[in-house]
Amino acid sequence: MRKRVLILDTSVLCCWLQVPGKATTGPANDRWNHDRIDALLEQERAKNSTFVLPIATLIETGNHIAQAPSQRFERASNLANYLREAADARSPWAAFTDQSPLWQAENLRTLADSWPRLAAAGTSIGDATIKDVAEYYAKAGYFVEILTADAGLKAYEPVQPVAIPRRRR
Repeated sequence: MRKRVLILDTSVLCCWLQVPGKATTGPANDRWNHDRIDALLEQERAKNSTFVLPIATLIETGNHIAQAPSQRFERASNLANYLREAADARSPWAAFTDQSPLWQAENLRTLADSWPRLAAAGTSIGDATIKDVAEYYAKAGYFVEILTADAGLKAYEPVQPVAIPRRRR
């Protein structure tokens, strides 16, 4: 069985961190909040899943925390703890540096070439890079899930190959 990787989106991370003004996300019939996300991540941790913190999620979440009406220091400290764990590749976090190939010149040119079409369709550059992170892990052989309440971003989740059962002889 392939190892699972969860790519955390900004909206989900903000809910999990309980950023004031960002404590819930998703449509009315599928609301996400701290308790739902925390329970899901605990289940995934028990399955030895790996959590990935994309740079776009880090920056966007940091911006939301800095603009929050209250609890900025507490929420920033919580995010900083997760960043330290990712920097040190402490389980369940993937090493933050695993994503470094995505920021090399060739991949930045590819992003520059593809993003204007995505932007015209309403996809932010943050979501475009999260999509690239998901594809990067999928190509490395992981089962990838983008943990998001955003149906548009979820649509970019890599298609998982169907396991073909082996015949017995």
